[in-house]
Amino acid sequence: MSIFKNVKSIFPGFLITFLVAISAKFLSNNYGGPTILFALLLGMSLHFLYTETICEKGIDFASKYLLQLGIILLGFGVTWQQIVKIGFKPLSIVLCAIIFTILLGPILAKFLNRGWRIGVLTSSAVAICGASAALAISSILPKNKFSEQNTLFTIVSVTTLSTLTMIVYPLLVRYLNMDDFSAGVFLGASIHDVAQVVGAGYGISKTAGDTATLIKMVRVASLFPIVLILLCFLQNKPKSGALTNVPIPFFIVGFLMTIFLNSTGNFPESLKIIFLDISAWCIALAISAIGMKTALSSLKHVGYQAILLIVFESIFLMTFVLVCVLNLI
Repeated sequence: MSIFKNVKSIFPGFLITFLVAISAKFLSNNYGGPTILFALLLGMSLHFLYTETICEKGIDFASKYLLQLGIILLGFGVTWQQIVKIGFKPLSIVLCAIIFTILLGPILAKFLNRGWRIGVLTSSAVAICGASAALAISSILPKNKFSEQNTLFTIVSVTTLSTLTMIVYPLLVRYLNMDDFSAGVFLGASIHDVAQVVGAGYGISKTAGDTATLIKMVRVASLFPIVLILLCFLQNKPKSGALTNVPIPFFIVGFLMTIFLNSTGNFPESLKIIFLDISAWCIALAISAIGMKTALSSLKHVGYQAILLIVFESIFLMTFVLVCVLNLI
């Protein structure tokens, strides 16, 4: 009886979230543009459905648990064999770019008079895999009154920048006459979201697209160790706004397990495709819910410094990767 009661309380909010996500998918398929961005904007326009309504519990459920399921299933897009196949130099460039970009975030945030949380959040989103990384990292960071609006801002910004880079970076590749492999490494290591990496890479050639996708999957796989490192940092951080005894989130363990399953070579390809589709839908549902949980008026408190922060991080990542690719590959 209690299970039925819980399902009944969640259903209205879940239904609204599903309608927003499917509308975003329709707009993306028919008019172009990222599903995630449409889901977020549509969700934000329906914020009135969240505050003190029957939809609240279902929206909360989607923003938390469907997000975690989506991240777990992302692991079916990565294998350890793919990571090894890339080669030492490209792999080194990607890993150094991730580390340096994430380290830059809190430093830039301090310089711009912003808290370390938004520095870690934005730099992780830029360095790893865009909106998915922002959602995963935000779930383990200590919470304050700005946490949700910072997460929302990061998702909006990183998705918008990712779309812009999908257009601009291939033009830069052609201008510099980069070969297909180098182009793939550059695009895969510097564009924020997976979909935009795929679009930019295959827009140049199949070789560039294959390489860009593999490089991007390395960045996605880095989500697990980055979260573990952050958790260790939070464990040792003084109580000034941080959590103590932070548990390892089960969804990160699940993410690692799905990578392992996918790497065995025995996992059916048809099931993998289904799980990756479910992952994309779960993330779209979660972002729709996060949009509905946040009032547009809250974004005005973010400030121009946060915009500069994520732009500078993106420029740094692009410049670092480009210099390394041109000189080392």
